[in-house]
Order: sequence, then C-alpha cells, then structure tokens
Amino acid sequence: MDIIQVENPENGPKKVPASPTWKLMLVASIGAGVQFGWALQLSLLTPYVQLLGVPHVWASFIWLCGPISGMVVQPIVGYSSDRLKSKYGRRKPFIFTGTVLICIAVMLIGLAADIGFKLGDTLDKPTKPRAVAFFVLGFWILDIANNMDPARAFLADLSRHDHRQMRKANAFFSFFMAISNVLGYAAGSFSRLYKFLPFTLNNECKIYCANLKTCFFIDVIFLLILVSLALFMVREPEFEKRSEHEDPFFVQVNSTIRNLGRPMLMLFLVTAINWIAWFPYLLFNTDWVGKEIYGGNPTGPDPQKHAYDDGVRIGSLGLMLTAVTLGLMSLTIDPLSKVLGGARRLWGVVNFVLAVALALTAAATKMAQHARRSSPPGTPPPRGVLAFTLTLFAAMGIPQAITFSIPFALASMFSSDSGSGHGLSLGVLNLAIVIPQMFVSLISGPWDQLFGGGNLPAFMLGAVAAFIDGVLAFTVLPPPSSNS
Repeated sequence: MDIIQVENPENGPKKVPASPTWKLMLVASIGAGVQFGWALQLSLLTPYVQLLGVPHVWASFIWLCGPISGMVVQPIVGYSSDRLKSKYGRRKPFIFTGTVLICIAVMLIGLAADIGFKLGDTLDKPTKPRAVAFFVLGFWILDIANNMDPARAFLADLSRHDHRQMRKANAFFSFFMAISNVLGYAAGSFSRLYKFLPFTLNNECKIYCANLKTCFFIDVIFLLILVSLALFMVREPEFEKRSEHEDPFFVQVNSTIRNLGRPMLMLFLVTAINWIAWFPYLLFNTDWVGKEIYGGNPTGPDPQKHAYDDGVRIGSLGLMLTAVTLGLMSLTIDPLSKVLGGARRLWGVVNFVLAVALALTAAATKMAQHARRSSPPGTPPPRGVLAFTLTLFAAMGIPQAITFSIPFALASMFSSDSGSGHGLSLGVLNLAIVIPQMFVSLISGPWDQLFGGGNLPAFMLGAVAAFIDGVLAFTVLPPPSSNS
C-alpha cells in the first residue's frame, strides 16, 4: 500500500496510507452519472425549448437558472458538507439528495410536452406555455441538484491533501466525464433511440421529443447505478475535528477567501474568463450546426425543421467527438503538465487552442453559406464542410479536458496549502463558473440579435476571452506549493 505524507496543522506532518485507486475511480465515476445528464442538457435542450416555441433571443435567458442556483447552492453545500456530522458521512447525504432531485428534474423536462398537452396546450399553436413552464421548473431543479454534488470535495478528502493524489483524482473525474459525454452525445445523435421505448412517441411528443425523453430515462438508470456503487462501496475518511465555535456561513466564506489570498483570487479570475469563453459555445453548439451549417429553422416550414433536426444530430455527433478527445487528453494531463513546466502553463497553451477553434467557427459558417447558394433547398452541407465542422468539435476536447480538471485540482491544492475546507473552497471556485454563465446568458441572445441573429457573435466574443485567458494563465496564475 502506498504511503503519503500529509500536513497536520496541530501535530506537524504525518504519514498515512494513500486511498486505493479503485476508490478514487468509483467516486470520480459519480461525475459520469451527472455529466450524462449535462451532455443531454447541453446538446438537446436549447433546440428543444425552441421547438416548444421559445425564440432564440429568449432561449439563453432560461439558462440563467443554472448560475443563480449555483451562486447560492454550491457555496452553501460546500460549507455545510465540510461541517456535517452524520453517521452516513459528510459528503454522502448531499450526493444522495442531489441524485434524487436530478431524477425528478429530468423526468419533468422529458415529460414537459406531455404534461403541457394534458393541461391544455394545443398542437396548432407554435408556443406551448404549459410545457415551457414545466420545462423551466425541471431545468431549475436540475441545476440546483447538479450544484448539490460535492463529489470533487469527496475526492479531495480521499486524496488527504496530497497534490499528486489530487491531480490523479481530478484526472479520473475528467476522464469519466468524457466517457459520459461520449455516451450522452451519442444518444443525442441517434435519431431512432425512441424505438427502445416506443411509448415515448405520441402526437404531442414527436420523434425529437421522444428521443430526448428516452435519453432522460436512460440517464436516471445510469446515474442511480453509479451513485449507488460509490456510496455503498467507498467509506468516507475521518475528517479533522474543528473547534466548537463555528463562524456563520458568510463570515466563513469571507474568511476562506482571505485565507486563500492571491493564489485563489487569481485562479478565480482565470477560471471566470475561461468560462466566458466556453459558455456561448456550450449553450449553442448544436443550435449553430442546425442553423448556420445546415441552414435550418426550428420554427420554419417542414424542410427547414428537418434540416435543423439533422444539424442538431450532427452537432451531437460532433460533441461525441469532443468527448473522445477530452477522454484521451485527460489521460495525458499529468505528463503534459510536467513537460510544459506546470499545470498553469498547460492551461495557458490550451486556451490559445480554444481561441483558434472558436474563431474558425466563422470560417465553417461561411463555407456552409457559400455551398447553400448553389444547392437546392434542404441539401445537406458538402462533406468538406461537415468534416471541417466535426474537426472543430474534436479539437474542442483538448482545452475542455483542462477546464474540467486543472482549476479544481488547483483549488484543492490551494485550500490544502492554506488549511481551508475543500468543500467551501470548491464552492467559492464555482462562483467563478456561475457568474460568467449568468453574464453570457444575459447578453448572448441580445448580442447575437444586435449583429443580425445567429450564434457567431457570441462565439467570437468567446474567442477573444479565450485568448485573453491564455495570456493571464501564463502571467498572473501562481503555482501551488509543491508536496508531490
């Protein structure tokens, strides 16, 4: 059994057994269960809400529920899970509660069209207000539930403050997210998935809706299996005893930020700008393929609707390629970090990759538009355009693997160096994700509309943010102290 040395503020360094790799992998696999639903959410829900009659300019506002809930829920859950005294552990009750809420949420989203029809929505009107209401309700619950999952803090506990263990654990988490993305995006790209559950297809829920509903049924089963294995087979390590006097939540948040000091503030800044770069693409990538590459329209005549649906499926296929690249890249993070002289330098390099890939979406769009001018309506894009588009999707997996692992590993390292709780530190870092998401959700629809509609204006904003972030990662982000 491997032995690691950990810092003990009261009694000095001590040697303890390292957590077995299989335990890290089982807990990291919780990320796969959660990410499967996220993959479906990111690839299918923006097109789906437009099919329910919400225009593109307003669709981005629905995504505000994620950052608002994350801004409140994540820090509170992190703070509470650092301090919970329960016979079931301090992280597990939150993971269990979040899982139950995710299951409820995805069922509300998947059944929104059916519920709306039962309550009075009609098929002859383009907007289905009751279905939209249940969709939004499920969406809010889903984002709250996703922010109730302290699995990364559980991994940090198992790592026992050892930086090498933390890098390994977060690499596993990123890898499992990639595997789940492959499965989720593959499910989203398969146009006949509903045939596995034929009852999902009906008059109020056509093929696209039925496929989405089937995906979410699969998501529930997948999530329950992975979470059950992790909760039953991995025991939480004993946590450090804290003083009898506990500061109130907001006092503790402020104290945590002060204790972490400049390293965490710089990590917060670089993470926030990184997510400003990512969110326009994450929210609208399949919509971009459906509209700009295939020339479709989710609310237009039938040929345009079919073209849009075909584009969304190809976009989901592209996202599957992103996930494959993400998974392969996740396995190389540690050696690449050493070659480049540290995780922050690796993060800087891949931000430039992200900037180039986002900028090239404009080239793919122009190629597709040029091809449509000389082709009959409804003609799919030429193979060269599709190959270029899918190559861009695949390239996105390189920076995404870093975004899903390095910031969280650095946050765990900085919190260990300062003696702060992992859960609260990761909750504070989550603010650097949800604040940019709120910003992007508020401006992307009107921003795109200001420049004539479509998704390219927001993508170009993301490219500029990625370039700036690459520069900042090299210049202002400090390295953690070394105990590897």
